[in-house]
Amino acid sequence: MIISPATPSMGPRVSPSAYGSPAPTYIRTLDGGAPLPFRTPSVSDFQVERPSRAHARRSMAPAEPVPYIQDDNAFREDIAALLAARARPYSVSGRIPIDPTQMQLFFRSASGITHSLDFPIDVDYDSPPALDVLIAACRPHQTSDLDDYTDYESLFYPPNLPLTTSLEIANHPILEATRTTLFPALSAGQYLTAVRDKLEVIVSQGRMGLQPCSLRNDGRVATIAVTLPVRFRGGALIVRGADGTEERYHGRGGKPGDLEWVAFLSDCEYQVETVLKGCRVSLTYGVYLKTFGPSGPDPLIHPSDKFLDLLAPVLNAARGRQIAVYLTNDYDVSPSQALAESLVPNLKGGDSLLYHALKLYKLTPELHWAAGGVIWPIDRSAEIPEEDPNAMKGRNKPFNPSRTPVMRGTFSIYGGAGGEEESPDSLRLRIEESGAIPIAEQDIMILSEWDSMPPVIGKQRVPVVSNGELQMLVVNVLMVAYVP
Repeated sequence: MIISPATPSMGPRVSPSAYGSPAPTYIRTLDGGAPLPFRTPSVSDFQVERPSRAHARRSMAPAEPVPYIQDDNAFREDIAALLAARARPYSVSGRIPIDPTQMQLFFRSASGITHSLDFPIDVDYDSPPALDVLIAACRPHQTSDLDDYTDYESLFYPPNLPLTTSLEIANHPILEATRTTLFPALSAGQYLTAVRDKLEVIVSQGRMGLQPCSLRNDGRVATIAVTLPVRFRGGALIVRGADGTEERYHGRGGKPGDLEWVAFLSDCEYQVETVLKGCRVSLTYGVYLKTFGPSGPDPLIHPSDKFLDLLAPVLNAARGRQIAVYLTNDYDVSPSQALAESLVPNLKGGDSLLYHALKLYKLTPELHWAAGGVIWPIDRSAEIPEEDPNAMKGRNKPFNPSRTPVMRGTFSIYGGAGGEEESPDSLRLRIEESGAIPIAEQDIMILSEWDSMPPVIGKQRVPVVSNGELQMLVVNVLMVAYVP
């Protein structure tokens, strides 16, 4: 690999030192070849673009005056309201690009007869008989504002009767849009799934009363409402956030090719205004959070019975002790900047299977950084302290290609011999100063194979400065669990 000396971002800059002119700085190539000297960039290395004279004349012209704001307080309140709405959005809507003529709704009435509805539907022009059967089978909402059951109430199809539709929201990026807008902080190992909830029907002159969030206390994190292509007018959906603010969605009245969906958080309330004409039909879905880690009660994967049977005798023989297993996969995380527990949502392969198997046995697995016979506590990152400045006296020398990296013995990641190196005791002292504890003192039994083949262990790397050189300390991840 060749590194151009005219690229200042590929190497360190050389600043004048107190001992005279700066010594040349070397950078190591990735292919293991001889180091290349890095030349300090001069002024001539910069590219300077000057504006044209016409542009310069235009830039010197006086700027147009800013229009005067009549009510400064109201303007500030508007800005505050806008920034508050941006800080925590609680609802989002979009359109489904689908041909309504390709949609069908299938349901079975209480008499056991199966019916189908073809879309789009205009009840003022031609109301299909199956729609009348669907409305007759519906029940009124518990939050109806009317005193008696009439045709003007909001209705929902009984959940105990079979109902299905050709519309699959999994075929459209609705969940992804909901995730990126309402749940931007979800990690890579957390996912949203949707389960069909209810079919809601509001006929002409009917409306839906306020639906409090307590009626949807089933563990969902959000709700999605899809307006089906049945023509109506009025009937706007009002979503009220936890802070009392409201959003209005009109549903587009079932216009061809314009299916509207609305997603809102579980702590929101919603209602539907009076439908002035036609019939409003919508499908609601419950959105649930699934995860590979401990943040959710229902993970996406489940180990097989055979895997659990293989784990059972190991746990029986290790009762009353702490057992540990090295993770076998590499994870793109810096141990000096993150806790090992942050890897839990991103576990993959056999690491994920073993973690969830331990959870099924009611154990509490923990992830720890480990290296060279020491282990960091669960709440500590593997950040190695800087080298003692007194040990660096007299070492302001250029890079010597014949010198090998300095970490050997227990923490060695390179081979070879020769050259000046830091003693293993000094490096171990620095590592223990970062909070690492010897594994032997923790009475942890590491599970590994007793054969000649070295085990496959995932590796992370922590930068360590030793003898003035930047090296990489290999750090592993231990999954530790106490077996009662």
